[in-house]
Amino acid sequence: MKNKFQLFILSLIALFALAACNSQAQVEEDAPKDADKPAAEVETSEAETQEITYLGETYTIPGNVERIVIAGAMEAMEDATALGVEPVGAITIAGEFPEVFKEAMGQAESIGEKQQPNFEKIVQLKPDIILGSTKFPEEVVSKLEQIAPTILVSHISSNWEDNIMLMGKLSGKEDQAQTLLSDYKKNIEELKTSLAEDLKGQTVVAMRVRGGKMFVYPENVFFNPVLYDELGLEVPDAIKKAKAQEEISIEQLAEMNPDHIFMQVQQSENQENEQAYEQLKKNPIIQNIKAFKEDQVNVNIVDSLLEGGTVFSKVTFLDELKKKY
Repeated sequence: MKNKFQLFILSLIALFALAACNSQAQVEEDAPKDADKPAAEVETSEAETQEITYLGETYTIPGNVERIVIAGAMEAMEDATALGVEPVGAITIAGEFPEVFKEAMGQAESIGEKQQPNFEKIVQLKPDIILGSTKFPEEVVSKLEQIAPTILVSHISSNWEDNIMLMGKLSGKEDQAQTLLSDYKKNIEELKTSLAEDLKGQTVVAMRVRGGKMFVYPENVFFNPVLYDELGLEVPDAIKKAKAQEEISIEQLAEMNPDHIFMQVQQSENQENEQAYEQLKKNPIIQNIKAFKEDQVNVNIVDSLLEGGTVFSKVTFLDELKKKY
Protein backbone atom coordinates (compact mmCIF):
# COMPACT_ATOMS: atom_id res chain seq x y z
CA MET A 1 0.00 0.00 0.00
CA LYS A 2 2.80 2.27 0.95
CA ASN A 3 4.61 1.54 -2.31
CA LYS A 4 1.47 2.29 -4.33
CA PHE A 5 1.07 5.63 -2.61
CA GLN A 6 4.70 6.60 -3.33
CA LEU A 7 4.22 5.61 -6.98
CA PHE A 8 1.12 7.79 -7.17
CA ILE A 9 3.00 10.80 -5.79
CA LEU A 10 5.87 10.32 -8.22
CA SER A 11 3.39 10.15 -11.13
CA LEU A 12 1.82 13.45 -10.11
CA ILE A 13 5.22 15.13 -9.91
CA ALA A 14 6.08 13.89 -13.42
CA LEU A 15 2.80 15.18 -14.82
CA PHE A 16 3.30 18.65 -13.29
CA ALA A 17 6.86 18.82 -14.65
CA LEU A 18 5.69 17.86 -18.16
CA ALA A 19 2.94 20.50 -18.09
CA ALA A 20 5.42 23.17 -17.01
CA CYS A 21 7.78 22.30 -19.85
CA ASN A 22 5.00 22.48 -22.43
CA SER A 23 3.85 25.84 -21.07
CA GLN A 24 7.39 27.30 -21.28
CA ALA A 25 7.79 26.00 -24.84
CA GLN A 26 4.52 27.65 -25.87
CA VAL A 27 5.60 30.97 -24.32
CA GLU A 28 8.88 30.85 -26.20
CA GLU A 29 7.08 29.99 -29.43
CA ASP A 30 4.60 32.86 -29.04
CA ALA A 31 7.22 35.43 -28.03
CA PRO A 32 8.52 37.91 -30.69
CA LYS A 33 11.68 36.69 -32.40
CA ASP A 34 13.61 39.77 -31.19
CA ALA A 35 12.59 39.26 -27.54
CA ASP A 36 15.84 37.52 -26.62
CA LYS A 37 17.94 40.37 -28.12
CA PRO A 38 19.17 43.33 -26.09
CA ALA A 39 16.78 46.31 -26.39
CA ALA A 40 19.41 48.52 -28.04
CA GLU A 41 20.09 45.87 -30.66
CA VAL A 42 16.40 45.57 -31.52
CA GLU A 43 16.00 49.37 -31.89
CA THR A 44 19.05 49.58 -34.13
CA SER A 45 17.68 46.85 -36.36
CA GLU A 46 14.36 48.66 -36.75
CA ALA A 47 16.07 51.95 -37.67
CA GLU A 48 18.74 50.58 -40.00
CA THR A 49 17.32 52.56 -42.93
CA GLN A 50 14.99 55.45 -43.60
CA GLU A 51 13.33 56.86 -46.69
CA ILE A 52 13.86 60.45 -47.74
CA THR A 53 12.09 62.25 -50.58
CA TYR A 54 13.86 64.90 -52.64
CA LEU A 55 12.48 66.53 -55.80
CA GLY A 56 9.83 63.84 -56.17
CA GLU A 57 12.20 60.88 -55.85
CA THR A 58 12.44 58.61 -52.81
CA TYR A 59 15.83 57.41 -51.57
CA THR A 60 16.62 54.68 -49.03
CA ILE A 61 19.47 55.82 -46.80
CA PRO A 62 20.93 54.81 -43.41
CA GLY A 63 18.71 55.56 -40.43
CA ASN A 64 21.46 57.59 -38.81
CA VAL A 65 23.44 59.72 -41.26
CA GLU A 66 26.76 60.78 -39.76
CA ARG A 67 29.28 60.55 -42.60
CA ILE A 68 28.41 62.83 -45.52
CA VAL A 69 30.60 63.15 -48.60
CA ILE A 70 30.04 66.07 -51.00
CA ALA A 71 31.20 65.24 -54.52
CA GLY A 72 30.72 67.68 -57.39
CA ALA A 73 27.83 69.66 -55.92
CA MET A 74 28.97 73.17 -55.08
CA GLU A 75 25.37 73.82 -54.05
CA ALA A 76 25.77 71.23 -51.29
CA MET A 77 29.02 72.91 -50.20
CA GLU A 78 27.11 76.16 -49.77
CA ASP A 79 24.22 74.49 -47.94
CA ALA A 80 26.64 72.74 -45.58
CA THR A 81 28.28 76.12 -44.90
CA ALA A 82 24.92 77.80 -44.27
CA LEU A 83 23.90 75.15 -41.71
CA GLY A 84 27.30 74.50 -40.18
CA VAL A 85 27.38 70.87 -41.34
CA GLU A 86 30.84 69.32 -41.42
CA PRO A 87 31.15 66.51 -44.00
CA VAL A 88 33.85 63.84 -43.79
CA GLY A 89 34.88 64.58 -47.36
CA ALA A 90 34.25 67.40 -49.81
CA ILE A 91 35.33 69.17 -53.00
CA THR A 92 38.60 71.07 -53.16
CA ILE A 93 39.99 73.43 -55.77
CA ALA A 94 43.65 72.82 -56.58
CA GLY A 95 43.76 70.57 -53.52
CA GLU A 96 42.50 73.21 -51.08
CA PHE A 97 39.13 74.17 -49.66
CA PRO A 98 38.24 77.66 -50.92
CA GLU A 99 38.39 80.32 -48.22
CA VAL A 100 34.62 80.83 -48.27
CA PHE A 101 34.09 77.18 -47.22
CA LYS A 102 37.23 76.48 -45.20
CA GLU A 103 35.86 77.12 -41.71
CA ALA A 104 32.69 75.09 -42.26
CA MET A 105 34.63 72.13 -43.71
CA GLY A 106 36.56 71.72 -40.46
CA GLN A 107 38.40 68.38 -40.52
CA ALA A 108 36.87 67.23 -43.81
CA GLU A 109 39.22 65.56 -46.27
CA SER A 110 39.52 66.29 -49.97
CA ILE A 111 37.74 63.83 -52.26
CA GLY A 112 39.03 65.45 -55.42
CA GLU A 113 38.03 68.32 -57.63
CA LYS A 114 34.56 69.46 -58.68
CA GLN A 115 34.46 67.41 -61.90
CA GLN A 116 36.99 64.74 -60.90
CA PRO A 117 35.97 62.85 -57.75
CA ASN A 118 38.56 60.51 -56.27
CA PHE A 119 36.57 57.27 -55.96
CA GLU A 120 39.28 55.47 -53.99
CA LYS A 121 39.35 58.23 -51.38
CA ILE A 122 35.56 58.24 -51.12
CA VAL A 123 35.60 54.47 -50.45
CA GLN A 124 38.17 54.98 -47.67
CA LEU A 125 35.92 57.54 -45.96
CA LYS A 126 33.05 55.00 -45.68
CA PRO A 127 30.26 57.53 -46.28
CA ASP A 128 26.66 57.00 -45.17
CA ILE A 129 25.52 59.23 -48.03
CA ILE A 130 27.13 60.87 -51.07
CA LEU A 131 25.83 64.17 -52.42
CA GLY A 132 26.70 64.32 -56.10
CA SER A 133 25.70 66.78 -58.80
CA THR A 134 23.02 66.70 -61.48
CA LYS A 135 25.83 67.79 -63.80
CA PHE A 136 27.63 64.44 -63.36
CA PRO A 137 27.72 62.05 -66.35
CA GLU A 138 26.05 58.67 -65.87
CA GLU A 139 29.34 56.76 -65.55
CA VAL A 140 30.38 58.89 -62.56
CA VAL A 141 26.96 58.49 -60.91
CA SER A 142 27.13 54.72 -61.37
CA LYS A 143 30.51 54.48 -59.62
CA LEU A 144 29.31 56.64 -56.71
CA GLU A 145 26.17 54.53 -56.25
CA GLN A 146 28.33 51.44 -55.88
CA ILE A 147 30.04 53.06 -52.89
CA ALA A 148 27.06 54.42 -50.93
CA PRO A 149 23.52 55.80 -51.40
CA THR A 150 23.89 58.79 -53.70
CA ILE A 151 21.61 61.81 -54.12
CA LEU A 152 22.27 64.16 -57.01
CA VAL A 153 21.83 67.74 -55.79
CA SER A 154 20.16 70.01 -58.33
CA HIS A 155 22.18 72.82 -59.89
CA ILE A 156 18.99 74.64 -60.90
CA SER A 157 18.53 77.77 -58.80
CA SER A 158 14.76 77.34 -58.49
CA ASN A 159 15.38 74.18 -56.41
CA TRP A 160 17.23 76.11 -53.69
CA GLU A 161 14.60 75.49 -51.00
CA ASP A 162 14.53 71.74 -51.64
CA ASN A 163 18.34 71.71 -51.54
CA ILE A 164 18.68 73.39 -48.15
CA MET A 165 15.89 71.25 -46.66
CA LEU A 166 17.66 68.12 -47.96
CA MET A 167 20.81 69.12 -46.10
CA GLY A 168 18.68 69.93 -43.06
CA LYS A 169 17.06 66.48 -43.07
CA LEU A 170 20.35 64.65 -43.51
CA SER A 171 22.05 66.58 -40.71
CA GLY A 172 19.15 66.84 -38.26
CA LYS A 173 18.96 70.61 -38.77
CA GLU A 174 15.58 70.96 -40.43
CA ASP A 175 14.43 73.67 -38.03
CA GLN A 176 17.53 75.74 -38.71
CA ALA A 177 17.05 75.33 -42.47
CA GLN A 178 13.42 76.43 -42.20
CA THR A 179 14.44 79.51 -40.20
CA LEU A 180 16.96 80.49 -42.88
CA LEU A 181 14.25 80.28 -45.52
CA SER A 182 11.74 82.28 -43.48
CA ASP A 183 14.22 85.03 -42.65
CA TYR A 184 15.34 85.34 -46.27
CA LYS A 185 11.79 85.63 -47.61
CA LYS A 186 11.02 88.33 -45.07
CA ASN A 187 14.13 90.30 -46.03
CA ILE A 188 13.51 90.00 -49.77
CA GLU A 189 10.04 91.50 -49.38
CA GLU A 190 11.45 94.45 -47.46
CA LEU A 191 14.09 95.16 -50.13
CA LYS A 192 11.72 94.59 -53.04
CA THR A 193 9.74 97.76 -52.32
CA SER A 194 12.73 100.09 -52.26
CA LEU A 195 14.45 98.51 -55.28
CA ALA A 196 11.29 98.76 -57.36
CA GLU A 197 11.59 102.54 -57.10
CA ASP A 198 15.38 102.83 -57.36
CA LEU A 199 15.72 100.58 -60.42
CA LYS A 200 12.43 101.24 -62.18
CA GLY A 201 12.86 101.05 -65.97
CA GLN A 202 16.55 100.10 -65.69
CA THR A 203 18.28 97.03 -67.05
CA VAL A 204 20.12 94.85 -64.53
CA VAL A 205 22.19 91.79 -65.44
CA ALA A 206 24.34 89.26 -63.59
CA MET A 207 27.31 87.84 -65.50
CA ARG A 208 30.45 85.78 -65.09
CA VAL A 209 33.93 85.97 -66.54
CA ARG A 210 35.19 82.41 -66.90
CA GLY A 211 38.03 81.08 -68.99
CA GLY A 212 38.67 84.63 -70.15
CA LYS A 213 35.15 84.94 -71.62
CA MET A 214 31.87 86.58 -70.54
CA PHE A 215 28.77 84.48 -69.85
CA VAL A 216 25.09 85.06 -69.09
CA TYR A 217 22.52 82.58 -67.76
CA PRO A 218 18.81 81.67 -68.06
CA GLU A 219 16.21 83.21 -65.76
CA ASN A 220 16.28 80.23 -63.36
CA VAL A 221 20.06 79.95 -62.99
CA PHE A 222 22.79 81.86 -61.12
CA PHE A 223 21.57 85.02 -59.29
CA ASN A 224 18.85 85.60 -61.89
CA PRO A 225 15.95 84.27 -59.79
CA VAL A 226 16.82 86.82 -57.09
CA LEU A 227 16.89 89.71 -59.54
CA TYR A 228 13.96 88.89 -61.79
CA ASP A 229 11.62 86.61 -59.87
CA GLU A 230 12.03 87.60 -56.23
CA LEU A 231 12.85 91.31 -56.66
CA GLY A 232 10.66 91.72 -59.73
CA LEU A 233 13.17 93.47 -62.01
CA GLU A 234 12.67 93.45 -65.77
CA VAL A 235 14.24 90.48 -67.58
CA PRO A 236 16.52 91.50 -70.49
CA ASP A 237 15.86 89.74 -73.82
CA ALA A 238 19.31 88.14 -73.81
CA ILE A 239 18.49 86.46 -70.51
CA LYS A 240 15.07 85.33 -71.74
CA LYS A 241 16.71 83.68 -74.76
CA ALA A 242 19.51 81.95 -72.84
CA LYS A 243 19.01 78.17 -72.57
CA ALA A 244 22.11 77.44 -70.50
CA GLN A 245 25.40 79.15 -69.70
CA GLU A 246 25.94 81.17 -72.87
CA GLU A 247 28.90 83.22 -73.97
CA ILE A 248 28.09 86.84 -74.73
CA SER A 249 30.24 89.01 -76.98
CA ILE A 250 31.23 92.61 -76.37
CA GLU A 251 28.88 93.67 -79.15
CA GLN A 252 25.96 91.73 -77.65
CA LEU A 253 26.58 93.28 -74.24
CA ALA A 254 26.69 96.73 -75.84
CA GLU A 255 23.37 96.03 -77.54
CA MET A 256 21.85 95.08 -74.18
CA ASN A 257 23.43 98.22 -72.70
CA PRO A 258 22.63 97.44 -69.04
CA ASP A 259 22.40 100.16 -66.40
CA HIS A 260 23.73 97.84 -63.68
CA ILE A 261 25.98 94.80 -63.91
CA PHE A 262 26.81 92.26 -61.22
CA MET A 263 30.00 90.71 -62.52
CA GLN A 264 31.60 87.65 -61.03
CA VAL A 265 35.21 87.46 -62.16
CA GLN A 266 36.09 83.93 -61.16
CA GLN A 267 39.45 83.92 -59.45
CA SER A 268 41.95 81.58 -61.07
CA GLU A 269 45.46 80.35 -60.34
CA ASN A 270 46.91 81.83 -63.51
CA GLN A 271 44.93 85.10 -63.20
CA GLU A 272 43.37 84.39 -66.61
CA ASN A 273 39.95 85.77 -65.70
CA GLU A 274 41.26 88.79 -63.83
CA GLN A 275 43.49 89.72 -66.78
CA ALA A 276 40.62 89.18 -69.23
CA TYR A 277 38.40 91.54 -67.25
CA GLU A 278 41.10 94.22 -67.10
CA GLN A 279 41.48 94.02 -70.88
CA LEU A 280 37.71 94.11 -71.27
CA LYS A 281 37.46 97.41 -69.41
CA LYS A 282 39.88 99.02 -71.85
CA ASN A 283 37.71 98.23 -74.86
CA PRO A 284 36.10 101.44 -76.29
CA ILE A 285 32.79 99.68 -76.90
CA ILE A 286 32.67 98.47 -73.30
CA GLN A 287 33.52 101.93 -72.02
CA ASN A 288 30.38 103.30 -73.69
CA ILE A 289 28.02 100.85 -71.97
CA LYS A 290 25.90 102.64 -69.37
CA ALA A 291 26.96 100.51 -66.42
CA PHE A 292 30.65 101.10 -67.17
CA LYS A 293 30.18 104.82 -67.87
CA GLU A 294 28.21 105.36 -64.64
CA ASP A 295 30.44 103.15 -62.48
CA GLN A 296 27.63 100.69 -61.86
CA VAL A 297 29.60 97.50 -62.49
CA ASN A 298 29.69 95.55 -59.22
CA VAL A 299 32.60 93.10 -59.36
CA ASN A 300 32.60 90.17 -56.94
CA ILE A 301 30.31 91.75 -54.37
CA VAL A 302 30.04 88.15 -53.17
CA ASP A 303 32.69 85.45 -53.42
CA SER A 304 33.31 84.58 -57.08
CA LEU A 305 32.73 80.87 -56.42
CA LEU A 306 29.17 81.25 -55.14
CA GLU A 307 26.61 79.53 -57.35
CA GLY A 308 23.80 82.04 -56.85
CA GLY A 309 21.02 79.49 -56.44
CA THR A 310 21.48 78.56 -52.77
CA VAL A 311 20.27 80.08 -49.53
CA PHE A 312 23.90 80.94 -48.68
CA SER A 313 24.39 82.77 -52.00
CA LYS A 314 21.05 84.52 -51.77
CA VAL A 315 21.48 85.75 -48.19
CA THR A 316 25.02 86.95 -48.92
CA PHE A 317 23.95 88.66 -52.17
CA LEU A 318 20.96 90.29 -50.49
CA ASP A 319 23.12 91.66 -47.70
CA GLU A 320 25.35 93.35 -50.28
CA LEU A 321 22.37 94.74 -52.22
CA LYS A 322 21.07 96.32 -49.01
CA LYS A 323 24.38 98.13 -48.56
CA LYS A 324 24.29 99.46 -52.11
CA TYR A 325 20.65 100.42 -52.65
